Amino acid sequence: MIDSTRYPRLARIDAPSDLRQFDEAELPAIADELRAYLIESVGKSGGHFGAGLGVIELTTVLHYLYDTPHDRIVWDVGHQTYPHKILTGRRDRIHTVKQKDGVAPFPKREESEYDTFGVGHSSTSISAALGMAVANAQAGSDRRVVAVIGDGAMTAGMAYEALNHAGGMEPEPDVLVILNDNRMSISEAVGGLTKMLGRATGSRTLNALREGGKKLLGDKNNPTAKFVRRWEEHWKGMFVPSTLFEEMGFHYTGPIDGHDVKALVDTLKTLRGLKGPQLLHIITTKGKGYELAEGDQIGYHAVSPFDPDKGLIAKGGAKKPTYTDVFGDWLCDMAAADPLLLGITPAMREGSGLVRFSKEYPARYFDTAIAEQHAVTLAAGMACEGAKPVVAIYSTFLQRAYDQLVHDVAVQKLDVLFAIDRGGVVGPDGATHAGNLDLSFLRCVPNLVLMAPADEAECRRMLTTGFRHVGPAAVRYPRGTGPGVTVDTTLDTLPIGEAEVRQRGARIALLAFGAIVPAAEEVGAALGLTVVNMRFVRPLDRALLLELARTHEGFVTLEDNVVAGGAGSGVAELLNAEGVAMPVLHLGLPDAFQHHASREDLLAEAGLDAAGIRRAVLARWPDLDRAGAERATA
Repeated sequence: MIDSTRYPRLARIDAPSDLRQFDEAELPAIADELRAYLIESVGKSGGHFGAGLGVIELTTVLHYLYDTPHDRIVWDVGHQTYPHKILTGRRDRIHTVKQKDGVAPFPKREESEYDTFGVGHSSTSISAALGMAVANAQAGSDRRVVAVIGDGAMTAGMAYEALNHAGGMEPEPDVLVILNDNRMSISEAVGGLTKMLGRATGSRTLNALREGGKKLLGDKNNPTAKFVRRWEEHWKGMFVPSTLFEEMGFHYTGPIDGHDVKALVDTLKTLRGLKGPQLLHIITTKGKGYELAEGDQIGYHAVSPFDPDKGLIAKGGAKKPTYTDVFGDWLCDMAAADPLLLGITPAMREGSGLVRFSKEYPARYFDTAIAEQHAVTLAAGMACEGAKPVVAIYSTFLQRAYDQLVHDVAVQKLDVLFAIDRGGVVGPDGATHAGNLDLSFLRCVPNLVLMAPADEAECRRMLTTGFRHVGPAAVRYPRGTGPGVTVDTTLDTLPIGEAEVRQRGARIALLAFGAIVPAAEEVGAALGLTVVNMRFVRPLDRALLLELARTHEGFVTLEDNVVAGGAGSGVAELLNAEGVAMPVLHLGLPDAFQHHASREDLLAEAGLDAAGIRRAVLARWPDLDRAGAERATA
């Protein structure tokens, strides 16, 4: 429970309706308490940190001025919503964020009526808010709709598709877009838009004149006001980026200080009563109010539990390399060996392991900002001219560029390697970040070689294999560490389409793909079964599968991907095409979106840990347990 002596105002706020009972003059003090409570809570639980600190004042003012949940606030990106969750009934549970059965790390409609739109990926808010505004207008509702877009999300093309649509609609939709400009994504924000928005911060004088002129001229539709507005547009374009938004049909206000409560209140009171598409540009600081986070905005984007008095403390001793580390080291080694290699990431330099590469090979490093579609087609264009692009991307972010992968890369058989991080069960970030569909949606793409490593060393060899293969290839690996296999520094390849028999047994063959191989080995050893590290999802090892089909009673396919259309389905299709009739048990992730929890908890829940696999196998072939016991006795 919250300590009411330390947080006397926040302790009285169980919902935004309680917040609205306070006098406006108390809002800065409430914001101060909210910031201190967020620092204390995330210090205990870990989680997304810097982005939430940057929107404390905005969150407080929005819930104070707008009648939420009747009025709709759509947040984008979702990791800036911890303060929103604290003010909307989840204050005393915020320390459970990301934990099993705890508070979700992103807005989630089923968790709260205040979470108007679920979001984990960026740049969806304007489209969703516009849809809400249109539906409300159709229904004759007086609801106000606000989209808060920040942390680099305005660099994605989808945001401009929505702006373009909203600004050209008749009648004009009543929607407010708040651009929370903190110059950051997870890394520093990049691109021409970021430079353009940066110029706005130096134009406060022009904006002050503009706002004063509006008050003086009154009705914007009178002839004098219309003339002045036309004159303003010509001159304004020389100084600030508002012309872009105005030309798209939005009335632009700003930039204003997003940490100035009075300025926010005054501005939003005005905008709240205006009709048509509005865009408010605010300037904020990621990590605001916690000096260490302000000084290290990348390091404090998301944190493990820490002592707020001391800050993050580096863990001593050698750590086991993650799959992301393996990729990052391989990328630099391969770049040294092949000058044609180019590295691409859609705004995920840290998460995808490109920090070292960006420093050692800056001329060959390309951050496209939050633009997954562009990243893939950029790679296709590079490949057309003989370069060897490597696209480092999260599994769920690749979903956003699926058409580009198919249309621009695979159809043309272009030489692009996809290094797909966060494949399979991801864990605490929940369903929006779970890479549980990728083997299904990639396996069906012609011309693509698709691999899933069983360990760290194999991941490196697969990356080399995919890079040296002429044509599109993908290596899909999980978040975090593997079984701890030593990784050497060679750049060896694997024979494409060749699986590996890890242990020979009898009766049943466990055909394991990727990260499930170690658990399959444990079960196979206990029950005396054959265990195969399949390695390749496409192409499958046809010769080995047919040989095993002749010598075994049944197959069990194992993958941390949904069963529907996954790697196991490929095995069944091959057997059917060859006229082989035998029982095949498919084990994989459930036909549902799993909630947030640790990776270990979610694998166990899906029955993909060793105990779950053993139960499923014995349920299908009960006599295997007796045979195993007899062998153990002998």
